[in-house]
Amino acid sequence: MDKERTTMIAFWKEHSQQATVEEMMLDSNAQQLTKYELPEILEMLPSLDGIDILELGAGIGRYTSHLIGKARHVTAVDFMENFVEKNKEKNSHLGNAEFIQADVTQLEFPEKSFDLIFSNWLLMYLSDEELCSLAEKMLAWLRPNGYLFFRESCFHQSGDSKRDFNPTHYRSPAHYNHLMTSVTWVESGEKGKQSYGFEIILSRTVQTYIKMKKNQNQMCWLMQKACRDLVQQHQGGFSTFQQFLDNQQYTHRGILRYEKIFGYGYVSTGGQSTTKEFVDLLNLKPGKKVLDVGCGIGGGDFYMAKTFGVDVLGMDLSSNMVEIAMERAVAEKLPSVQFEMSDATKRTFPDSTFDVVYSRDSILHIKDKLGLFRKFHSWLKPGGQVLISDYCCGEKPWTPAFQEYVNQRGYILYTPQRYGKYLEEAGFTNVRADDRTAQFIQVIKSELKRAEEIKVEFIQEFSQEDYDTIVNGWTEKLQRCETGDQRWGLFCATRD
Repeated sequence: MDKERTTMIAFWKEHSQQATVEEMMLDSNAQQLTKYELPEILEMLPSLDGIDILELGAGIGRYTSHLIGKARHVTAVDFMENFVEKNKEKNSHLGNAEFIQADVTQLEFPEKSFDLIFSNWLLMYLSDEELCSLAEKMLAWLRPNGYLFFRESCFHQSGDSKRDFNPTHYRSPAHYNHLMTSVTWVESGEKGKQSYGFEIILSRTVQTYIKMKKNQNQMCWLMQKACRDLVQQHQGGFSTFQQFLDNQQYTHRGILRYEKIFGYGYVSTGGQSTTKEFVDLLNLKPGKKVLDVGCGIGGGDFYMAKTFGVDVLGMDLSSNMVEIAMERAVAEKLPSVQFEMSDATKRTFPDSTFDVVYSRDSILHIKDKLGLFRKFHSWLKPGGQVLISDYCCGEKPWTPAFQEYVNQRGYILYTPQRYGKYLEEAGFTNVRADDRTAQFIQVIKSELKRAEEIKVEFIQEFSQEDYDTIVNGWTEKLQRCETGDQRWGLFCATRD
């Protein structure tokens, strides 16, 4: 056994003498934390009805009993024998479950054995090499489209238990994003070789820790086993849309370049000015709940929370965007604003969760707009409002240059009128579909003027090449609008 595993076992032997919840969570306030965090964690899981679950790092069974209650079968694993015995004692009578004492780095199961793998505070006790090896195994153990849920402490410890030594790996969320999505597993089947990897469905902070400890380091992920295209990988392509966004359109540097033009906190047309104008169309009042789909780096969310006292959940598929937004949230000290990295097309919320669904220039990436609008309709409370600004297009045929632009960006665009019809088909009433292209043109011109005014500062902060990229991009945008190919729409509607 290597030194790292020996050290980790010694750490947990020291903190597992009594097999209590306080020891499990390394926190004297564990009972109170559990009361609130447990339902919060369970709410993030996909449906558990009739599925096979592997629970890794099950400990004394804080979650095991809840998983057994719905699943077809639960396999609960922990490497501390007294934790396993306590779990067995508490939960073996509840149903179809198996309790295993084992080191996860040594675990073996048949391929396609489970629908969900659930792990709470485990991966931070593995080295990067061990984590990648386990991720590959988990891909093999999961059935196609199966899920992995894990929760970890990032950046620093949370619990207040005294520790003589601490071998925990407090990674950044970005580190987990990269490690877990870079691992692949190749399966040989009737159709030849097929590669699988993890796609991120959801990544967010645990709200209980923010509210009770003012601590934003507790992170959860829900990932799904998905097919990867082997040819695409060998050609150096991106295997997920999220990777495409983070590595091409929304690199960290690219985001900050956009922000320099749009204004602090913004990466969408008009920045603060259009945000103020559009938000004024909503009847925001203290305590209302807003969902921002494609929140970017959060400027609009902070504005809504500060100005109107609303609670905002911002979601974006770009991990680079969300990481910047989360950093800003810590500085803003606004617990009413939360961010998550998630895919709106795969995310679920209970019916009637939000008063407003808000989205700025983001849905252009999504193919099934009608399906998404139906989700919005169900997520809104009766009387709730949706407000969207988005890139649109003129009637076809388009110029070859515009067609090439759309193909290169992977946009799915419709005319403002067709966009509005989709909202009606999704069940919305009072649908307003405004062609705001004239306003878009004026905003682009003012942003180009701003670019000229801050040229020296911009080039010092970035480079001449970056400056040229921005100015050329905005100039081309202006030309596409003036030919009539590119349009900009504002859409408002109500759920009855």
